[in-house]
Amino acid sequence: MLRHATKRILGLESPVATRILPRFYHERVVDHYNNPRNVGAFDKNDSTVGTGLVGAPACGDVMKLQIKVDEETGKITDACFKTFGCGSAIASSSVATEWVKGKHTEEVLTIKNTEIAKHLSLPPVKLHCSMLAEDAIKAAVKDYEAKRGKSVASTTAKS
Repeated sequence: MLRHATKRILGLESPVATRILPRFYHERVVDHYNNPRNVGAFDKNDSTVGTGLVGAPACGDVMKLQIKVDEETGKITDACFKTFGCGSAIASSSVATEWVKGKHTEEVLTIKNTEIAKHLSLPPVKLHCSMLAEDAIKAAVKDYEAKRGKSVASTTAKS
């Protein structure tokens, strides 16, 4: 690499021969990265809020996805996220929050990373981002159900 740069600087090599084409993201990734939907946080101590915190040690991406659930209907009324990571991770989080709104907690567990990856046209090297989003959804539902189990148990104990 250094040899090529030196030759190019000295004019001994054509810059066209060593040009590296930039990698382009799909327009949906760029849209969700530039205009992320539902960025924010809910009170994690709220009994109607489920929080999923997941990370990928290989790349350093960390994703926190939260859902707010209507306790009477079991439907997710709102969702938000905070993600530290690449554009694909942010876009995957943004899409996930859009997709879970208005669905039952059981229904969102069927959202697969492959669907998110396909929607965003993620390349194979970025599939872990959509996997994080799927894992965050599952973790948020699990957290909500754990809180709900505790609140049902405490209500029963008080009676």
